Order: sequence, then C-alpha cells, then structure tokens
Amino acid sequence: MTPVISATGLWTPPHSVTNEELVESYNAWADRWNAEHEGDIAAGTLTAKTHSSTEFIEKASGIKSRYVVDKSGVVDPAIMRPIIPERPNEDLSILAEIAVKAAKQALDAAGRDPKDVDAVICAASNMQRAYPAMAIEVQEALGIEGFSFDMNVACSSATFGIQTAADFVRAGHAKSVLMVNPEITSGHLNWTDRDSHFIFGDVATAVLVEAEDIAPKEHWKILGTHLKTKFSNNIRNNFGFLNRADPEGVGTPDKLFVQEGRKVFKEVVPMVSEMIVSELNRLDLNAGELRRLWLHQANANMNRLIAAKVLGHEASDDESPTVLDEYANTSSAGSIIAFHKHSSDFRPGEKGLICSFGAGYSAGTVFVEKAG
Repeated sequence: MTPVISATGLWTPPHSVTNEELVESYNAWADRWNAEHEGDIAAGTLTAKTHSSTEFIEKASGIKSRYVVDKSGVVDPAIMRPIIPERPNEDLSILAEIAVKAAKQALDAAGRDPKDVDAVICAASNMQRAYPAMAIEVQEALGIEGFSFDMNVACSSATFGIQTAADFVRAGHAKSVLMVNPEITSGHLNWTDRDSHFIFGDVATAVLVEAEDIAPKEHWKILGTHLKTKFSNNIRNNFGFLNRADPEGVGTPDKLFVQEGRKVFKEVVPMVSEMIVSELNRLDLNAGELRRLWLHQANANMNRLIAAKVLGHEASDDESPTVLDEYANTSSAGSIIAFHKHSSDFRPGEKGLICSFGAGYSAGTVFVEKAG
C-alpha cells in the first residue's frame, strides 16, 4: 500500500505572551534576584543578572510572541513557570487533551471516523509521564481500536513519526495511522534564563497518514522520507526518574532545557542542508521543483541559511514561510504548524518539503506532492 498524508490538525492555546510581557516579567525577576543576593554580588561570589530586551530576543531568534497553556505563572516574577495542576488518574491528562483536540481536526478534515483508524503514535519532546503511554490514552479518548505508542526524538519527533506511520502502511500493518504532537514546552523551559527564556511555546498538531486507496481526493503523496541522528550534548534536558537517586541534583538548571546555542547553529545548519540536498538527489528531484519548504521553527536565522543553501538563493516568505514569530519554537510541532497553515494554496503536482531538526542531534525530511 502507498502511504499518503490525508489531513493535518492544529490546536492553539488561548493565551499568548508577547516579547514585551516576557521581558517585563523577566527583568522584574532579575531585579528581585539581584536584590536578594546583593551581598554576594558585591563580594564577587555571584554575578548580577542582566536585563533582557525585545530587541535582543527578535535579533537572536525572530520570535515575537508565543502561546502557552498557562500565562499567569509565566509572567509572574514570583513564580516564573506555568501553573498546571495535576489531574486525578481518572481524568484525561492535559497532554492527551490537547492531542485529542488537534486529532479531531485532522480526522474531520479527512472525513475519517476514529473507528477507522488503526494506530496512534504520540511523537513529542516531553511526555508528562513514563507510562501508560500518552498515545494509548489518546487512543482510548477517541475510541480507536488497534495499537498505540509514544516516541521521542525531540524536535524531530513529527517527521520520525510520519516515516514510522508510512512504514506501517507500506508493510500492511495499518491503513490509517494518527500521529499527534502535543507540546507543552513551557514546562521544560527555564523562564529565569536570559539566553533561553523566550524560546518555546505550547501547541498540539496532528497528521493523518493513510493508504492512498482510502485517502480523500485531496491529499499529499509522500515522495520520500529520510531520518538522521548524530549524538550531541549541545541540546539537553537531564530530567528523569533517576534524579531521585541523587537528590543533590534535584532542581538544578540541567533538569530543564539547556543548550549551547552557537554550537548548535554552527553544526546543525550544514548537517541539515547537506541532508536535504542528498535526499533531493536520491529522489531524482532538484531544488527548483520545490515550491515550499516547511522547516522546523526554532530560529529564523537558521531557517534562512538552510533555505538559501538548498534553493541557491535567499528564500522568499512564500518559499519558506515562518510561524516562529507568532508561535515561537514548539519543538516537534513547528514544521507541522507551518505545513498546516501554509499549504492550502498548492495545486496538484506541486511539491514541497517538511523538515525538522533538533536535539539528538536529529533531523527528518518528508518530501510531498499535492494530489487531487
């Protein structure tokens, strides 16, 4: 069976935080911290926290705002984290809840009944628990039979999930696979770190991968996929259940998102560019046939350089659209948001590329062609 993308879904949180709001809360927190540690700062044993600015954020990343599931705690200098109460085990967990919302959009767009879906893959950076799998909870909430599982390849989880779903279809293990990407990245972000407090936002996306013979008339042919990983410590989060075995490390900065931004930029841009060009050659395509690149939404400068290396010229907004300015980095969901919001104008036969990259390092490409 030939796998295709039948539809996508997107759920956006109701709360948006602008750079101005974020800078105001961060600077107020920094002033409080400096006042509390005035003696140590004067003695030279601690370094004073410096202010952030909207100019710094936009120049470094291209981000102007981000959506979050909770705004109150994020912009409160006394809290500086989202407030997300734990739910009883009998209630639908918040990660499953937002995944279901995105999934229902995709199912409705394809005219697909949940009972016709054979499998669910939950592919995201940060699962809220080890088990039971979030995917199985989503499966139960939607009334889907079959099998489900979680997978985590950080920011590349969605493209890895698409290839996995497509492989299930090719092998005859499933005719319809729902792949969801619920990302509450606000929970793993250190909102008191000036170099990264602006990076992430929350969202949920969904992609329905199906056999071509049951897909709606308007769908996306999957021309080819490719995955790549290379170990790096430059993007890392050390939070996990083994932390309880060494209590001294609980609450330290490395239990949240940390990165060496300059090293990531220098190493990931050429890796991803070369991977895309190599895949174009393998699929007997040329860059001129790609109408649009839906790239991972982590950094505007990275995307600009990658697109230029692939296309051979500075990409226009039409060739490489961005949602980063509004959504910030939403990890695995970023390239799917771009695809969801900027693909309806394609005509049959036009081709594009969904590409993600991030911690691992990991990278994935999905070349598609509009059918209909």
